[in-house]
Amino acid sequence: MSQAQVSYSCGSCAYPLNLSSSNRLTSESGIGSNYQKSIKKGFISFLTVDLSRFTQVDEVNCFPVSWGRYRSKTKLLCRKCGVHIGYGYGESSVLCGFDSPNSSSTSSCRKFNIKIRALQPLEDTYSLTTIMDLPDDCLVFIFQCLDSGSDRESFGLTCHRCLRIQNLSRRSLQFQCSFKQLDISSLSHSNTNVTIRTFHLHRLLTRFQHLHSLSLSGCTELPDSGLSHLVNYGSHLHTLNLECCLGITDCGLSMVAAGCPSLQVISLYRCQITDLGLEKLASSCSVLKDVNLLYCYFISDRGLRAISQGCHQLQAVKISHCKGITGVGFNGCSSTLAYVEAESCKLEPEGILGIVSGGGIEYLNLSGLILQNGRNGLAAIGRGFASRLKILNLRLCRTIGDESIVAVAECCPLLQEWNLALCHEVRIVGWSSIGINCHKLEKLHVNRCRNLCDRGLEALRNGCKQLSVLYMNGCPKITSTAIELFKCYRSDVTIKNEEKMCIGPIWELR
Repeated sequence: MSQAQVSYSCGSCAYPLNLSSSNRLTSESGIGSNYQKSIKKGFISFLTVDLSRFTQVDEVNCFPVSWGRYRSKTKLLCRKCGVHIGYGYGESSVLCGFDSPNSSSTSSCRKFNIKIRALQPLEDTYSLTTIMDLPDDCLVFIFQCLDSGSDRESFGLTCHRCLRIQNLSRRSLQFQCSFKQLDISSLSHSNTNVTIRTFHLHRLLTRFQHLHSLSLSGCTELPDSGLSHLVNYGSHLHTLNLECCLGITDCGLSMVAAGCPSLQVISLYRCQITDLGLEKLASSCSVLKDVNLLYCYFISDRGLRAISQGCHQLQAVKISHCKGITGVGFNGCSSTLAYVEAESCKLEPEGILGIVSGGGIEYLNLSGLILQNGRNGLAAIGRGFASRLKILNLRLCRTIGDESIVAVAECCPLLQEWNLALCHEVRIVGWSSIGINCHKLEKLHVNRCRNLCDRGLEALRNGCKQLSVLYMNGCPKITSTAIELFKCYRSDVTIKNEEKMCIGPIWELR
């Protein structure tokens, strides 16, 4: 390529524009000082261009109607990547607003102003085998092979086409105000300066249309209308986190149900929902697996029944601190239900039986259980439905006695971890049953158990052959001699003075 003549390509994607320096309008072409002004503004003017290389968007700048004229303006975009290249200008004698349908502003263009920064010299070695000539599915594959976030961001900055590939490949979205570990007190601290509104959510859902996971946790001011856009853009969504979205009610939940048929995981922590919203959710999202209803004060067994019977793949449910739930809504639940948190709930014996009725329960948290009318609820576990139970949390169940402990110990042969901290009514009969029957028990929590005595510790020492950790402190009836004997006979067991508030697997959105 000679220095006297230069051909140009798109500065973003190197697409040949068939622009030649020989067609430029310069000071020698008769436009005088306008050439220098144009250069200072970052434009170079061309007399002719190959319009087949551009996408054209017409714009009209109107003068007073009495002039009887208007000046047409056409925006020129790279036909390949869509980057703005420049403008074409022309004139027509047609009155503004009465243009002929057959008229074309581009056909009457007298000058073309092209942005200097939008061009680059065309290399002689340019061929149709560059990376930008690959189909979209290949570019998607390349994008997915990028490991670091910075590389993926850089990919999207390459050109408009790469940005579109990046947007379509995004699978998760979490706002800055989202909580990783929820603490209700954090609502009044650093995250309050971030407010996500309906407009923001609409823009982002329009841009990222193939999301699998969306976290809106902490968006305390987001109204129901903010979820309306999920009706159009939520079909691919698998996980939705609405924790502490205090403005979300049954109306918003119905929009989720309508737009997210593939939803598998949802967290509604502290949302203002009722049984009606849960019924709509269960009827449309039948593949739900994990549901977090913690601190949903307005739901009852009616809504719980809709979820447990309508979602046949249900695996995990959290209903802690839901005072309106007795547990009977679990009756007839799927055998896939393996994880239930029901801390500080007012469960009835029939409710506890309902929780284990599916036969697949492996983790059960009944910490702080409030038994109705003082009835012995855990005896229902002795009917054999909880034979797969591996982790049981009965911390702070102050009224649970020997009858319940014996029922669990005899009918849960796979039990690996058991928290009995602050269970004051468990006595020698209960401790002996644990030692005799819990052959696979590995971790036992007995912190601050008032009626754990030397004989009870001896029963645990002689049994529980798989025991590896004993959490024990604050037991007034245990003597130092009994502790030393335990350490002597069971050197394989570590006694820890710490007290665990939570045990078992950490339930979180997946």
